[in-house]
Amino acid sequence: MQRRSFLKKAGLGLAAGAVAAPAIVRAQPVIQWRLASSFPKSLDTLYGAAEILSKRVAEGSEGKFQIRVFAAGEIVPGLQVLDAVQNGTVQCGHTAPYYYIGKDPAFAFATAVPFGLNARQQNAWMYYGGGLEAMAALFREYGCVQFPTGNTGVQMGGWYRKEIKTLADLKGLKMRVAGLAGQVLAKLGVVGQQIAGGEIYQALERGTIDAAEWVGPYDDEKLGFQKVAKYYYYPGWWEGGPQLSTIVNIKQWEALPKQYRSIFESACAEANVHMLASYDAKNPEALKRLVGGGAQLRQFPKPIMEAAQKATFEIFDAAAAKSPHFKRIYAQWLKFRNDQFLWFRVAEMSYDNFTFTSAARPVAKK
Repeated sequence: MQRRSFLKKAGLGLAAGAVAAPAIVRAQPVIQWRLASSFPKSLDTLYGAAEILSKRVAEGSEGKFQIRVFAAGEIVPGLQVLDAVQNGTVQCGHTAPYYYIGKDPAFAFATAVPFGLNARQQNAWMYYGGGLEAMAALFREYGCVQFPTGNTGVQMGGWYRKEIKTLADLKGLKMRVAGLAGQVLAKLGVVGQQIAGGEIYQALERGTIDAAEWVGPYDDEKLGFQKVAKYYYYPGWWEGGPQLSTIVNIKQWEALPKQYRSIFESACAEANVHMLASYDAKNPEALKRLVGGGAQLRQFPKPIMEAAQKATFEIFDAAAAKSPHFKRIYAQWLKFRNDQFLWFRVAEMSYDNFTFTSAARPVAKK
């Protein structure tokens, strides 16, 4: 009898919970937000992360919390999303925070820094290594809160009109490059320019720039870079695992009902996973098509990699001397990076080196 009574009460409790959850949603206010993306609609994986966010928020709130997504240029240019969120032009934006290193170089840690973390390590740092907490104080100064919403994985090193065989080939090269990589390459003689994704092709075609880095095969093919620059270099040492973020005006965030905040955070996390999975699935075939169409794959020579790494840590030291936020975050981030590199060298790298190399050879049959 006691068991039947317990089961009956439990069943009633579950039923009440099932009824209560939608009732709570129905009791919530109708809210409509605008999201400014830094990316054009043609880049379905980058732009699509914001669409996943919008869709999941609407579904989770039974249509009461709506986020309308606007592509770069529809409300503000792609490189002005942080400003638009900060001043309240839009409630939120989807962007790469390293676009805003002119405001503070520490913003780079929310996306990627040269010779930094890969995608898995970036997620580990953000979610479990204190990264979100480390970045929060910086974003708060600009009236925003930040949520990881996508990662491209390690990127390619860009498209070049001529081969890059020595450090001398970099002297005077005009290149579209984002983040701290522009400062590093400047020490090697490159003239860096930050140009929004949708404007890169025209700059290459007109000869305004001699080279451009963007993301990787899938997006680069969509933008048609192979038509105007045939040498395709790797790896993108400046972006081992660049993270995209949704930034929200802090006043708008604090005004949201608690349930809507939970839905929003979960939607960002889902979009974060989807982007990396999408790129990993799409890049191999895109690379095959690019090479089949005449793109010339080239690996950066070791002397260039070594010079870039040396210049990188000089840039880090200089930034730490000027920016209190950079100094604070860099110290915490560097310890995490070194621990991650130690661990990845043990199992991850040995596995990858063997399997990736052996995959190119036929397996011996017994």
